[in-house]
Amino acid sequence: MLKKPGLTHDEHVQLGQVLAGIRNQLGHERTALLNAYPQTGTKSAPAHQLRVAIDALDKARYALENAAFAEHPEEASKADYFPPTECRAVVVLPEQSAGAQPVLPT
Repeated sequence: MLKKPGLTHDEHVQLGQVLAGIRNQLGHERTALLNAYPQTGTKSAPAHQLRVAIDALDKARYALENAAFAEHPEEASKADYFPPTECRAVVVLPEQSAGAQPVLPT
C-alpha cells in the first residue's frame, strides 16, 4: 500500500487560515443566536449545536497542528492553525435578494 504524502507546510498554513476564519464566523453566529433566542429550552438548541461544532473544529485544528509539527518540524509554528486575526480567512456572505435586509458582519 502506498503511503500518502500528507500536506505541504504551505497547505497546512492555508488550511489553518481557512479553519480559523470559519471558527470566527461560527462564533459570531452563535453569539447572534444567543442574543436572539432564549439560552434554555428548545429554542436554545441551534446555539448549543454551534458550540458543539466549534469544539469539533478546534479538536481538528489541534490534531492538524500536531501533524504539521510532525511532518514539518523545521517550519511549523503555532500560528499555522491558530493565526493572528489579520491572517484568518474571511467568510463571505451571499448577497441578499431584493427586499431582504443585509446581514452585517459582527
